Amino acid sequence: MVTDGFGPVEFQLVLLRRMADHQPALVEDALRTLGASHADLREANRRWQAWGHGRHGPRGERRYRMALDEPEAEETRRVGDLTFRALRWPVPLWPSLRFEVLCAPRGGATWNEWLIRAPGAAGPALRTTEDLKPWSCTVDEVARAFAPAEPMEGDAPSRWRLGFTDPEDGAARVAHFTWGLLQYVD
Repeated sequence: MVTDGFGPVEFQLVLLRRMADHQPALVEDALRTLGASHADLREANRRWQAWGHGRHGPRGERRYRMALDEPEAEETRRVGDLTFRALRWPVPLWPSLRFEVLCAPRGGATWNEWLIRAPGAAGPALRTTEDLKPWSCTVDEVARAFAPAEPMEGDAPSRWRLGFTDPEDGAARVAHFTWGLLQYVD
């Protein structure tokens, strides 16, 4: 049900728009792969924002279904007393990842949207901070590899940070993520 000329390619451009702040060279490569320009990136982002903030635009999970069609997988999850749905879509730029949306069981209000490793896909071996390369791993993978990692507030929507201790020198580090994908470590 991709509509109004806004589909998976345009959605990937929306993801790239936020990532361009931290990894412009990787975004340039991705734009070439998609056959898109910076103007295409800005227009896709403008339309996505208008959809999300306009009075008559689709909300919640409906917005993702309209842009990406039916999810590849949909499951109900439970954490404590909280029951929610997880929807996953493939993302061609990152074949081993999926875009996951966590949403309310009724009404489809979204609670979280990010990239995760595809079920069954092997993630990178993460043993040292040298292994933490931009766009190589997700929030969950870094949190597991460098436990106990401390979730920290991001500096913008769609951004997360994890504090952890470097296993080699004991220094405090912070991993920065956009849409759940590692951008850099400081």
